[in-house]
Amino acid sequence: TFNTILNAGRKLGLSKGKGLEGVLFVSSGLGGMSGAQPKAAEIAGCVAIIAEVDISRIETRHKQGWVSVVSSDLDEVFRIAGENLSSRKGISIAYHGNIVDLLQYAVDRKVKIDLLSDQTSCHAPYDGGYCPFQLSFEERTKMLKNDRKRFRRMVDESLSRHFDLIRTLHERGTYFFDYGNSFMKAVFDTGRSDIAKNGKDTREGFIFPSYVEDIVGPELFDFGYGPFRWVCLSGRPEDLEKTDFAAMECIDPERRPQDRDNFLWIRDAGKNRLVVGTQARILYQDAEGRVRIALRFNEMVRRGEIGPVMLGRDHHDTGGTDSPFRETANIKDGSNVMADMAVQCFAGNAARGMSLVALHNGGGVGIGKAINGGFGLVLDGSERVNEVIRRSLSWDV
Repeated sequence: TFNTILNAGRKLGLSKGKGLEGVLFVSSGLGGMSGAQPKAAEIAGCVAIIAEVDISRIETRHKQGWVSVVSSDLDEVFRIAGENLSSRKGISIAYHGNIVDLLQYAVDRKVKIDLLSDQTSCHAPYDGGYCPFQLSFEERTKMLKNDRKRFRRMVDESLSRHFDLIRTLHERGTYFFDYGNSFMKAVFDTGRSDIAKNGKDTREGFIFPSYVEDIVGPELFDFGYGPFRWVCLSGRPEDLEKTDFAAMECIDPERRPQDRDNFLWIRDAGKNRLVVGTQARILYQDAEGRVRIALRFNEMVRRGEIGPVMLGRDHHDTGGTDSPFRETANIKDGSNVMADMAVQCFAGNAARGMSLVALHNGGGVGIGKAINGGFGLVLDGSERVNEVIRRSLSWDV
């Protein structure tokens, strides 16, 4: 999320320094995945306003320190945002309310929004993943139980309004990107074929790019950088701190701009309070970097400096996912709906000795809309695992 927001701003030439100071980022959702948005934006230097209808989600993120300010008053929200934009200070603001109301406010008052996205659960809009602006969160829950047909009509109306507001802001200079949550597909399914590039079906994609197609792809995936992960199985914070330092030593910040960003990310990870449950970390790295870091970790386990470590990665990566509405959205030869990359990744990981392999479905956009291949590799300090690292991590990327 940090890399997505940072590179979205850079793509538009909004970065005047190390980060995105003075840039306004607006989105919605503070759930399991979407909850990373405010923290990531603040780390990148943005002023972030994230709309969320479920107050319990807001309270969780606020207690974690992933949201700095909470308000249900749009006048107050945009006043605080304006003050921090003027002083070029990053801050994260949770708006307790509907994203459609927030965008309507911005359109009516001609508020300049630089970056705009959405992370409502549009992979399941009619099952409660998307709350229509006509209802409060509590009313939405009740209607889901008592009148699903009416709820569906309201969702369609709300998505259509949401889309119209985004187009208005886009015409005024806002950069909107689909965050891989099936938002544009959900809008299309309401009957709004004008969101499709060809105005009739999804075969040529949509009028707005996905974040993979337009940001993470050209800035990271095309260079082999993907979301590498590890979990310290000891559960000890000091083990995570040691792995952070070791990973940092394996990165040359002068090699590429991507390496510099990743170096700063891992250097500051501890102070940014990113741990929620397990002692885990995510770090975008290419194949060379992943192998180097994994071998270093395995050596640390062998020497007794840390406990065992489980390696893995996000469900999306440079070559392990087939998702026509996200990762493979810009493949035009018809093969974007084939599961070749994910299955080959899965089979190759199994053949190369990973501790576990996974072939799973959904990957953020919804069941039946993506296939993802994944893995887990336990670092136990053995030479056998060193061999697995060398032959498998370069395949998985």
